[in-house]
Amino acid sequence: MIRRNVHVRGLVQGVYYRDTCRRLAREAGVNGWVRNLHNGDVEAVFEGSPRGVQRLVSWAAEGPGAAEVTECAVAAENPEGDRDFRVLDDAPAA
Repeated sequence: MIRRNVHVRGLVQGVYYRDTCRRLAREAGVNGWVRNLHNGDVEAVFEGSPRGVQRLVSWAAEGPGAAEVTECAVAAENPEGDRDFRVLDDAPAA
């Protein structure tokens, strides 16, 4: 089991990024979450098998068809035992 935090920049809000991410994560058996950030970016956490997580990380760098991803930063984290994949409310403003 591995966990990756992904921070995506570009045209990634208002293009069904989070909904598509949730659907693909559930299909791949990957747990975690995705949320919009107030600066227009999207943040996601993927936790599961290395193959499933890598599938989602690769997808995140492209996003759904209407997205225009300009940057995708990935950081390894320790697994926390997430049991589902959720769309979270937008992150609070800093």
